[in-house]
Amino acid sequence: MDTLYDIACGLDVHKNSVVACIVKTDTTSKTIDNKEILELVKRNFTTFSEGLNELKEWIVANECHRVAMESTGVYWHPVYDALEDAFDGDIEVLVCNPRNMHNMPGKKTDMSDAEWIGRCLRSGMLTGSFIPPLVIRELRELTRYRKSIVEDISTQKNRIEKTLQSAGFKLSSFLTDIFGVSGRNIIDALIQNGYLAEGDVDILTKSISAEKKMEMKRLLTNKLSAHSQTVLKTKIKHLDELLSHLIEVEALINEITIQFEVEIKNLDTVPGISETSAKAIIAEIGTDMSKFKTAEHLCSWAGLSPGNNESAGKKKALESL
Repeated sequence: MDTLYDIACGLDVHKNSVVACIVKTDTTSKTIDNKEILELVKRNFTTFSEGLNELKEWIVANECHRVAMESTGVYWHPVYDALEDAFDGDIEVLVCNPRNMHNMPGKKTDMSDAEWIGRCLRSGMLTGSFIPPLVIRELRELTRYRKSIVEDISTQKNRIEKTLQSAGFKLSSFLTDIFGVSGRNIIDALIQNGYLAEGDVDILTKSISAEKKMEMKRLLTNKLSAHSQTVLKTKIKHLDELLSHLIEVEALINEITIQFEVEIKNLDTVPGISETSAKAIIAEIGTDMSKFKTAEHLCSWAGLSPGNNESAGKKKALESL
């Protein structure tokens, strides 16, 4: 392989350990047939803070400004964070797709993998995945967590709806949103009393036609058992906790996105993109579009462009790659 850089470091990252190999030209030995002789410097480190600090100091001591590793789950995150500010930020840390850096055939070890990554990086064969700045990564963590909370809220609402349906209280047949003002008033009354007393429908419901109120009074005459009351109360309590937690997370997101107010307003002008969606978009792709060569590259990175694996006029499924 041709040499592009004098020195490079390959990392094989695992849950509790990092295997590192620095590949550089051995200037102390004589070349054979004008072929350069490589020097390999190898070490093992832990992925705890002490070990990652040692890794950073070791890379700095060896004056290695280029490092590459595979994107193995979430294990690369603390390693990347530890090395990101080495040499006062004058370091290139590549996180590469494992599919694009298969090792050569033969006996496979962690150290041989690290060496192979170092050799490939030194020859300029590796392309790093898009890693946004720290503030964008922090925002991304919050927006993805927000999405999980919203999904949890939806799941919890379905559980509550199932409990009501099982007890014969088919609120969704009368109310568009059983968790709106009217729905919550009725649910709270059921938790408190186990049934709807005469006149409760008139008092508890808002913006509902008289005809629909009469129908609710006639059909919602069941009574919750003590067990169903307890279960419903427990589920509602958990729903309220999730809603409260969602507000806290959204407040954290708003604190970070204050600095992206202009970008959010620009995205918000696009039909179909709300302010919440705009924040999620920025969290995923950042604000520096120079990281993507073309709009097509951005669409491909975002998973919006279908892959094409064709040979001899035959298309292969992506699973076969």
